[in-house]
Amino acid sequence: MKIATWNVNGINARTEHLLRWLKDFNPDVALLQELKTPGDTVPALELKELGYHIEYVGQKSFNGVAVLSKAPIEVVLRALPGNEVDEQARYLEADTGGVRVASIYFPNGNPIESEKFDYKLNFMERVIERTKDLLSQEIPFVLGGDYNVAPDNGDVYDIQKMANDAICREEGRRLYRQHLHLGLTNAFKLYHPESGQFSWWDYRAGGWTKDHGVLIDHLLLSPQAADLLTNADIDKTPRSWEKASDHTPVWCELEVN
Repeated sequence: MKIATWNVNGINARTEHLLRWLKDFNPDVALLQELKTPGDTVPALELKELGYHIEYVGQKSFNGVAVLSKAPIEVVLRALPGNEVDEQARYLEADTGGVRVASIYFPNGNPIESEKFDYKLNFMERVIERTKDLLSQEIPFVLGGDYNVAPDNGDVYDIQKMANDAICREEGRRLYRQHLHLGLTNAFKLYHPESGQFSWWDYRAGGWTKDHGVLIDHLLLSPQAADLLTNADIDKTPRSWEKASDHTPVWCELEVN
């Protein structure tokens, strides 16, 4: 089972890219973030023709997450527990193909002097609490998404320039480590611990061509899922396409019966 996560940065703007990538890469499960639509423009028919079931949580112009799968999808949660008044579409959890998955779009948190940074930290704390619940079930699960956290300085092309960006702040990194230390495995980093591997490149100042990127998209696996892990990598191909998303897919492969 090949599971990928990709922040498409607007599914309307990137429909052709998404369909092309699904045909070429052929993942069994795709976890998408930043749909930027309430859902009425999601290309459900085209996805169905490619053999994918789809479930999503949409929001006009912002956020939005989806689960695409070749197997039937049974939705478990359409919102992250812990804040009943939070209406941002950032979390979708579902069972598919014998694995629990969640597509998560973590808040960016900039500027750090604003309430956006506080919201980011609170959101991360809520994900930690949900993960504890999932771990207690002792099931294979994969939490995939745009975490908006570069865990280490080597995950940033120039830490001096980005040291005060919300994705590099120690407060967020500390919560990321707390999350990971519950017993999760970062699939990509297990196979690629070296520095300088990125999943996002800024549109400005030639970020892509200069390889001025950051690693903020992650797949975190429960112990039961990590036992099934056979490979993981980053697919940079879609980032090279014209009018591409600024993110590119990160994927892992599980040996699931």
